Amino acid sequence: MEWAKLCSTARYNLATSGMAAFPLAELGVEIGQLEINGPSGCGYGYEPLSGKIAARYNVPQESIVSSIGASMGNYLALAATTEPGDEILVERPNYEPLLSTARYLGLTIKYFQRGSNFAVDSADLERQITPRTRVIVITNLHNPSGAFCSEITLREVAALGRNNGTYVLVDEVYREMLFETRPRSAFHIDPERFLITNSLTKAYGLSGLRCGWVLAPADVTRRIWRINDLHGATFVHPGELLSVIAFEQLGQISAHMKALLETNRELLRQFLRARDDLDCYWPEYGTIVFPRLRRGNAEQFCELLRTRFETSVVPGRFFDCPDRFRIGVGGPTETIRESLRQLGKGLDALAEATISSSSRRSS
Repeated sequence: MEWAKLCSTARYNLATSGMAAFPLAELGVEIGQLEINGPSGCGYGYEPLSGKIAARYNVPQESIVSSIGASMGNYLALAATTEPGDEILVERPNYEPLLSTARYLGLTIKYFQRGSNFAVDSADLERQITPRTRVIVITNLHNPSGAFCSEITLREVAALGRNNGTYVLVDEVYREMLFETRPRSAFHIDPERFLITNSLTKAYGLSGLRCGWVLAPADVTRRIWRINDLHGATFVHPGELLSVIAFEQLGQISAHMKALLETNRELLRQFLRARDDLDCYWPEYGTIVFPRLRRGNAEQFCELLRTRFETSVVPGRFFDCPDRFRIGVGGPTETIRESLRQLGKGLDALAEATISSSSRRSS
């Protein structure tokens, strides 16, 4: 997160994984619809907002906890289901803030490997799980590859969790990029086993609202609320009101973002097809891909892009894969078009440098 905040920005930005920011003016909000302070004595959760979440995902409100984005949701879910020294089992490649959260909580981290095309390898997961494993951690869509984890696979993971008395945490924030009217959350596979985190941030360009949530068994949600009392006992009420309005307009926002993403993904697909210097799995959904250089050092290439071509991508070291880098294409189309052009120039420059270096060594 420190790198993302301080080092990821560039004139040509392919480091962002979310969709382009949705402007407040497009929500059509009038000042009279907002208040600074919420109703007193409302207890835990703003009912109009939790009601929107419950209706969209077909879950009972007692299974919903509001959070300041999905990242805080991940922290709260892990904090509520583990104690220091407990073991968690995390996919590899992985999303680094999940590891940082686990380390902060004093957890022991073990890994299972995503397999071919970044699919969840249930066999490897079963080999790695132990009686000490408290939580299995998955992202769906997978961050950083964008791979979709099917319900069949998630049911296999759920069965492993039940047999071992282990929770399954699934960060579904990128799953929203399927842009379904009624998303099918993994929570329904086993509401006593799954912990689901999500937000309006990535798919809808509504990061500033910080509207996130956790779906969990009722006993876990009660513990999460109490833990959150130590961090942010009261939510920002204008944000809650704006989030309710956003949910009411999510159909229109989804249509806009889906059209933008389809256009940008086609630009990215054409770019990748034209390159013979990248190995890349093409995901069915989402803004991101996670290519590997066929020649050259990925870390040095990321630095070359920044310094010579004013272009940012995310180095693979942040996902436990230093030989790769992540590209995101959720921004405005013209920005993405030019950013991909700059990326191509960077790849060409890398190829020239590699050939030149080889010639010097052989002479």
